[in-house]
Amino acid sequence: MNGNTTPSMTTRPVSLVPIDPTATERLGVTVIVPTYRRPDQLAGCLDGLVRQTLAPVQVVVTVRDSDPESAEVARRYRPALPVQLVGIDVPGQVAAINRGMDHAIGDIVAITDDDAVPHPDWVERIEAWYRTDPRIGGVGGRDHVFHGDVPETGEAEIVGRLQWFGRVIGNHHLGVGPAQDVDVLKGANWSFRRVAIAGQRLNTRLRGSGAQVRNEVDFCLRLSRQGWRLVYDPLVAVDHFPAVRFDIDQRGSDHFHPLAQENATFNDTLALMAHFGPANRAAFAAWAMLVGTCEFPGLAQWARLRLRGDRHAGAKLLATLRGRLAGMRDWRETAA
Repeated sequence: MNGNTTPSMTTRPVSLVPIDPTATERLGVTVIVPTYRRPDQLAGCLDGLVRQTLAPVQVVVTVRDSDPESAEVARRYRPALPVQLVGIDVPGQVAAINRGMDHAIGDIVAITDDDAVPHPDWVERIEAWYRTDPRIGGVGGRDHVFHGDVPETGEAEIVGRLQWFGRVIGNHHLGVGPAQDVDVLKGANWSFRRVAIAGQRLNTRLRGSGAQVRNEVDFCLRLSRQGWRLVYDPLVAVDHFPAVRFDIDQRGSDHFHPLAQENATFNDTLALMAHFGPANRAAFAAWAMLVGTCEFPGLAQWARLRLRGDRHAGAKLLATLRGRLAGMRDWRETAA
């Protein structure tokens, strides 16, 4: 997501209730960990869950049928963790998380990546938030990104905001300061009240065979439209060690793939077109095509990338425009 820290025009007033751990009876927390061909990273994630100050009532590990190594790693953590292995034969993060949600029994459903290690108080802090306000439908926090053993530096006070014309400000990995209401949480570190997501799942129309980028934008904006509060607390933290992805959507500028770019843009477009009203949709379409961001360039950002010497600038622009048009077309056909 874009790292720009321009304030959002959709910022809502924050009225956070102080956490009182003794206020009501504890809520049960299910943790979902989708995994694929990262057995060593999965072990690190499960080690982090073993160390929790508040134990989850269930740990659902969704494993592809073609990945027996990861399944074996998960089994080794029984009975230290209440691990439930759920097999899946469909590729992609959306299907894996949806299958995990189908099996969740906790009052709260927390989700993290297999290459993330939750801090010891992660579950406890998540659970406490949901007892402060019944309107809270989602809680997430900071993912401290590591490159090898080196943590990424930087701080941002504006996190998870959607601007009125369609730019999504991420910064979840850099968030500092007090907790705040946000528009979007990040998929490496997010959770939901189970009654808030009853009957709802991640959007299966999103494209991609692996990460299915921007699935969290689509899902969070949908909950927002239903009136649920989404809270970002930097102290609800995981350490994130971005691992290799086994599809065309590879991290980093050196791994550009035109279809991955088109798919990510399609997903972004579909989410925002469904969220906005007519005036904002028109503003978004114009801004996206004429300006855009470094991640999803329009004409102005394409020129900027060229000046910076980005050898993929032209291909990024073309793939982005294809994704925008396909997303708008898909939205129109569904909305009709």
